Amino acid sequence: MAVQRNDPYPGMNFLVDIGTGETESTEAGLLEVIFPEARVHVLEYRNGNERVDEVRKTQSITRYGNLILKRGAIGALTWYVWWNAVRNGDVNSKRNIDVQLLSEDREDVVMRWRFLRAWPVRHQFAPLHAVNPGVLIETLEIAFERLEME
Repeated sequence: MAVQRNDPYPGMNFLVDIGTGETESTEAGLLEVIFPEARVHVLEYRNGNERVDEVRKTQSITRYGNLILKRGAIGALTWYVWWNAVRNGDVNSKRNIDVQLLSEDREDVVMRWRFLRAWPVRHQFAPLHAVNPGVLIETLEIAFERLEME
């Protein structure tokens, strides 16, 4: 799926499906996607009878930070409803999230990130401010179990 080229792609044309199949509605429009760090942890080990002081290093578990999505508040309650289901213990609320980077003409998907078995862990609105005419931003932070790219 990934389309390699010499010049970097701009990061402003993208689609996000939060597991509902919807990418074109007003509720699916996002301002920002903040990708998490992905890290393979290293386990260090040394036998006590080894003649050298260096440790052996081996791969341990993989850990991911959280995915962060931001959008302008439009009065939609879909993010809150999903977060609320998780808060209330709904074990079937995990979803697969698909983030697609589009070409400049928005015709082709040039990269895709898939966040598997994802669920919201934080839902937040930016502060209301009486003298700042800026857009009210809604944030959804999402934990997940596996990241795949194509």
